[in-house]
Amino acid sequence: MVLSHTTHPGNIGAAARAMKTMGLGRLYLINPRHFPDPQATAMAAGADDILQDAVVCSSIDEALQGVTFTVAMTARLRDISIAVQTPREAMPQVLQQAQTAAVALLFGTEMSGLTNEEMGKAQLGVNIPANPEFSSLNIAAAVQVMAYELSAAAQSFVSALPELQPAPHERVEGLYAHLEKTLFEIGFFTTQNPARLMQRLRRLFARTRLEDEEINILRGILTVATEYNARLKRRYQEEHKDV
Repeated sequence: MVLSHTTHPGNIGAAARAMKTMGLGRLYLINPRHFPDPQATAMAAGADDILQDAVVCSSIDEALQGVTFTVAMTARLRDISIAVQTPREAMPQVLQQAQTAAVALLFGTEMSGLTNEEMGKAQLGVNIPANPEFSSLNIAAAVQVMAYELSAAAQSFVSALPELQPAPHERVEGLYAHLEKTLFEIGFFTTQNPARLMQRLRRLFARTRLEDEEINILRGILTVATEYNARLKRRYQEEHKDV
């Protein structure tokens, strides 16, 4: 479980308690406002070990290092760049991916949830069905729902190793950075909205679940494209230097 920019320490403690009741123990915190904190310990109500072992990170990329499948919790169903499922639909896929590598369930801050940038780091969105007139869940309650659905799905889960071996988060993010840099260098963004286009490309690659070798191939293509573009520029400059 990864909690991003949690403002109230009591929610961290309550989330730890929710995790322990369902047999989960790995808690990551991205820039919590107050932690460690006595209120977190009080609300953990015996799940002190999870708080003690919690990993505090300074960025989302640090928290997701080594993760190959990230599920982002969202209350928004429109303008989301990734597919969105219910917890019950998503949990079998989470269990399958967790057989071979780390999987993260990502929760945003209490007031506004996850940012668009944070959502863009995930391969799948999950929305907890709730009363449309009062759909805001406390973060610890959301953690409890997800932990329960994960535990319930595990009871009937049939183990089968996934055919793909997806690349970890940091390798995929490296590809996105390389892709964006290359598109700038070859002038592709002159007629495009860079942020919107990169969001669409993230959505495309999130569906494909890239493997390490595929990332190497794509980055090799980007490198060659950049070098070829640089040669064309030099040739043009040489041919027109006296004009």
